Amino acid sequence: MKKFLSVVTLSALLTTGAIAVENKGLNVVLTAEDAQTQMMAMVLSMMTLSQKKAVNVTLCSSAGDLAVKGKESPLLKPKNKSPKMLLKAILKKGAKVEVCPLYLPNAGLDKSVLIEGITVAKPKMVAKQLLNSDFTTLSY
Repeated sequence: MKKFLSVVTLSALLTTGAIAVENKGLNVVLTAEDAQTQMMAMVLSMMTLSQKKAVNVTLCSSAGDLAVKGKESPLLKPKNKSPKMLLKAILKKGAKVEVCPLYLPNAGLDKSVLIEGITVAKPKMVAKQLLNSDFTTLSY
């Protein structure tokens, strides 16, 4: 009987999540030039933040343009918002946003062109975060 009660108690704890490990957040690596793909990355980042989880975004290649002051991105339906608009919103909500260290020098730019709050990633730290099993990683 004790064994049966132990199994029932353990099952109940697992079912209620008392023992379950909870995911701490989301890593997003975005390289896509396509505005709809960029928007989906931003929407999922926003939804993650709304669940009180951390979000780390690394923008590389064409997606790095989202981090540059004055560069526009297209408005998309149905909300008539752009990926850049959502990027700024997730920054305000506390997301960590970085450009990969290859982006600026290969675009002929320096960090002075970055939107306030966006920094240049350090590869060692990005690798550490990507290997953190407490986070889910999405790559677009």
